Amino acid sequence: MYYQSTRNKSLRVSSAQAIAQGISEDGGLFVPCEIPSLSLDEIKSLCDKSYNERAAAIFAKYLTDFTEAEINYCVNGAYSLKNFDTESITEIAHLFDGRYMLELWHGTTCAFKDMALKILPYLLTVSVKKLGIDKKVVILVATSGDTGKAALEGFKDVEGTQILVFYPVDGVSKMQKLQMTTQEGKNVAVCAIKGNFDDAQTGVKRIFTDHSVAKKLEQNNMMFSSANSINWGRLAPQIIYYVSAYTDLVSAGEIELGEKINICVPTGNFGNILAAYYAKMMGVPINKLVCASNSNNVLTDFIKTGVYDRNRKFYTTMSPSMDILISSNLERLLYILSGCDDEYIKKIYSELGSTGRFEVTPEIKEKLSETFAGGFSTEEETKEAIKECYEKYSYTMDTHTAVAFHVYDSYAKSTGDSSEAVIASTASPYKFSASVLDAIGKLPDNCDEFELTEVLRQVSGMPVPESLSSLKTKPVRFKDVISKEEMESAVYGFLGIK
Repeated sequence: MYYQSTRNKSLRVSSAQAIAQGISEDGGLFVPCEIPSLSLDEIKSLCDKSYNERAAAIFAKYLTDFTEAEINYCVNGAYSLKNFDTESITEIAHLFDGRYMLELWHGTTCAFKDMALKILPYLLTVSVKKLGIDKKVVILVATSGDTGKAALEGFKDVEGTQILVFYPVDGVSKMQKLQMTTQEGKNVAVCAIKGNFDDAQTGVKRIFTDHSVAKKLEQNNMMFSSANSINWGRLAPQIIYYVSAYTDLVSAGEIELGEKINICVPTGNFGNILAAYYAKMMGVPINKLVCASNSNNVLTDFIKTGVYDRNRKFYTTMSPSMDILISSNLERLLYILSGCDDEYIKKIYSELGSTGRFEVTPEIKEKLSETFAGGFSTEEETKEAIKECYEKYSYTMDTHTAVAFHVYDSYAKSTGDSSEAVIASTASPYKFSASVLDAIGKLPDNCDEFELTEVLRQVSGMPVPESLSSLKTKPVRFKDVISKEEMESAVYGFLGIK
């Protein structure tokens, strides 16, 4: 299995090189040259396997330059009770009428990013070793809230690495900010920027592809890599939980083997739903992929019109991890739908850079609509969804999951599609206690973040994750706030490079 750049398909690298490098030098994203298949017999054989065994089987198809022992080392190191509060790693909650919540937030940072970022440090360090690289690996991360903490926790004190996370100063929840700014570890740093997530993401990608910056790191025996979902090592682990969810439903007798399901994903950067697309292309019986957006509904409009236009008002919402107008992983999908036309991808992304918009061909638009549906949820609709789910089904969900809940309900009603459906639940409600309590109508006055978690515990009956409650006594280590123009100098300062 080799990987090529979405902007230069003549470039072929191993999975180890793709993971170690993070992003192609031409600014493109690495994608597998072909999507491996997964037969129904193989899916059936996975039904009685553990999550780790399922993960190893899928990784073996994508990471063919890794040995079986290396894959097992990575998988077993990441997916254990040390890192997750359930032996099954994920949980599926059956709500009603063939709808299921795929809970992806049982890791230590209480968000779905743990599913990939617990294993990425293993994949990265093994890749670097396999390639014979003797350099310090510098991880740069732009985050809209959850990726930052999960990456910091994953790479904390990992030998031979340093990690720097940038986040929008007013674009994360109070709990997300506390998680990052109190982060422990000798090799970590966190910095807020004046701007939104797109500013942070654009800044990180620019630094990644700046040859003068790369040269300066080379002179100091360092190299960049990424923990954002632009790195294939972030995306590949996410494919696994969609395969695993399907096998869990078959094992539980909820669906028949071969029966098609729908999957609805709340997404901003498009990586989480793209992983579901890869699972579908491999052979998992998936019918429709429903892309759920908040008020920053650039993806909804794109799926419906074929026009991607980020020239619009940016909204700061109660679902901050989706407050994104530049969805990096969409490039991977369009590369596939264009027939791997790297020149076309370069053309439209050049247009996006210069004008802020592009329009895909009618052929691509048709292919897009065959698999994807899109919808968005306003702030009021998101609140209503949280309240409805709580009152009708005694289920407490966070603000991002609520976006997907509302969007899928609207999709099912408008289309009459009665397929069994999996809704990706991406974060613990405790990360957004104030918003969840406000939606339910039980938000008290004048409470701090930790008092709110106690109120939510009483309301929901769910235990408060220890990783969140322990933040109360941790000192804030990182207080810097810079302009987006200062990001490069902040990187040099963190690394001690003059």
